[in-house]
Amino acid sequence: MASHTAVTTPHRQRRRVNPGRIVTILLLFGASIFMLAPILFTVSTSLRTPIESFRLPPEWIPTDPSWSNYRAVFDTIPLGTYFLNSTVVTLSVVIGQIVTAALAGYAFARLEFPARNFLFWLILATLMIPLQATIIPVFVLISEVNLADTLASLILPALASAFGTFLMRQYFMQIPDDFESAALLDGASQWEVFYSIYLPMAKGGLAVLAVLTFNGYWNEFLRPLIFLTTVDHFTLPLGLVNLQGYMGTGSVSVVMAGVVLSLLPVLVIYAIGQRYLVEGLMVGGLKG
Repeated sequence: MASHTAVTTPHRQRRRVNPGRIVTILLLFGASIFMLAPILFTVSTSLRTPIESFRLPPEWIPTDPSWSNYRAVFDTIPLGTYFLNSTVVTLSVVIGQIVTAALAGYAFARLEFPARNFLFWLILATLMIPLQATIIPVFVLISEVNLADTLASLILPALASAFGTFLMRQYFMQIPDDFESAALLDGASQWEVFYSIYLPMAKGGLAVLAVLTFNGYWNEFLRPLIFLTTVDHFTLPLGLVNLQGYMGTGSVSVVMAGVVLSLLPVLVIYAIGQRYLVEGLMVGGLKG
């Protein structure tokens, strides 16, 4: 009889349970619920009737969703005008900050000029000054040049960003010097080195700056409240205040419906730039 060779199959090693990983996942799950709860409550309230909005305990899922609240938003305020104003202001600021931050960041990271470090730290120090401390001098300056109550009063003072300059400087400093040296030996100008080599390599930083800037200025309320007086010039956050009615007697559900509509562009921008945003933050965290 032929002898059979016994083949022993090694057992798969059981994957050990990491208690620390489980705790981390639970903490992240709890934190995500804590952060998403206000948004979910806003969406839920926007679909309820005014009477159901004040019911205690609140109902997270409306029994009879009312989409008429969203129609009431368009009937109460010129939402299209406010949306257009916010789009013009926000996109102008985003483009302006990308251009100025990229140029300034490259200059502070790659070029040699007198008092470079002093000027950079001086710019960085402005991050410690709150907006409330500078808004009155800016308002006086805007009024002196006859730009008060215009969209330009919101755009021009925000075209430069100390944070954007710092962010792009860090990205340009992470790129090896060999690229610049090789390009200069091939006869490229400093502008060509910046535009053709370094700028494409810093697209992660540009995406981070664009998403954060869009989110910040799309939701800005204080400066429009001070600089704008004409209703047709209002941006979306300022215009949504009119939904509350005189002395706050308006429908809470309609106000929440307006808030949900104002969130949609931010969610779209985040969905488009999510991959670049995560990559940019990871690169900054690993190399910064």
